[in-house]
Amino acid sequence: MKYEEVMIGLKQGKYAPAYMLCGKESYYIDKVSDYIEQNVLDAMAREFDQTIIYGKDLASGDVSPVIGAARGFAMMGGYKVIIVKEAQNIKKWEALAMYMDNPQPSTILVFCYKYGSPDKRLNLFKNWEKKGGVLMESEQLRDYQVEKWIRDYVAERNKELKALGDEVQIDEKVAKILADSLGTDLTQIVGSLQKLIDGRPEGVKVIDAALVERNIGISKDFNVFELQSALIAGDVVKANRITQYFANSKDHPMIKELGILYGFFANLMVYHYLPDKSDRVAGPALGVAPFFVKDYAAAARRFSAGKTFAIIGYFRDIDARLKGINNPSAKDGDLWKELIYKILH
Repeated sequence: MKYEEVMIGLKQGKYAPAYMLCGKESYYIDKVSDYIEQNVLDAMAREFDQTIIYGKDLASGDVSPVIGAARGFAMMGGYKVIIVKEAQNIKKWEALAMYMDNPQPSTILVFCYKYGSPDKRLNLFKNWEKKGGVLMESEQLRDYQVEKWIRDYVAERNKELKALGDEVQIDEKVAKILADSLGTDLTQIVGSLQKLIDGRPEGVKVIDAALVERNIGISKDFNVFELQSALIAGDVVKANRITQYFANSKDHPMIKELGILYGFFANLMVYHYLPDKSDRVAGPALGVAPFFVKDYAAAARRFSAGKTFAIIGYFRDIDARLKGINNPSAKDGDLWKELIYKILH
């Protein structure tokens, strides 16, 4: 099941006897387990009928003590909630397989299995959902999905804030900068977005580049999208200034920034051959918001299809040299200078 489906069931009070929350992305695992921990029982019942167990504390990774607790009755007459955190430390699942044949109706078992998934070849997990269990696998976002996720998150927060007489939006370019800088860890992304949203000065309704620089330290002037803009404009001085900053910063490894720029020029090649270059058609074809199509239109005027093809070759050459192929000594700064020269000349 997907996170949204699991949450719909929980909010409707439709509880399963057991939840296996697993996957490489811990954010959604925490969201579901936190909801169960805070909402299934009231404050008094939580004192008596809610137990948190840590997988690392289970002797030999055996789930049997959890099952022993699960078979007990709720002292307050409602549900008994048992949340097993760090369930990835469990190695012996046999007792859970037997328990799922006849689970205690008043017990809700929650396993938080982070950074991976249990062995689905075990009969227990092959038949998990047939036994009434819920299996949610939380996959890590791909790099290209992060920007949209950020925009969607801010849009959801905006709905909440509007009910309180406030509102917030995010500048399209800033969403791209954040996606480039924050990686794919949703917990880190959400922490940064909350800091930006909650830390806005009164009356500020847009998360812009200045707010990002002030609150989380990502430069509005020295980032890969400013470099991209400099290349489109043919601004050699600005492009070299940004890449020199990159070369001296541990936060901008060349392999990472190179990948983003390569993606832009690969898309530019696609743009050159689109029969319909309108924002409405080109945006989905390139996998970008329509707002950014104008960047491709401007780049296409500077770089012909032939030149774009050559630039893609430059990126591949630099990438190989970054990995030590035909590059005994050149440093990042030197490789950046060479690449910028080749692109703009």
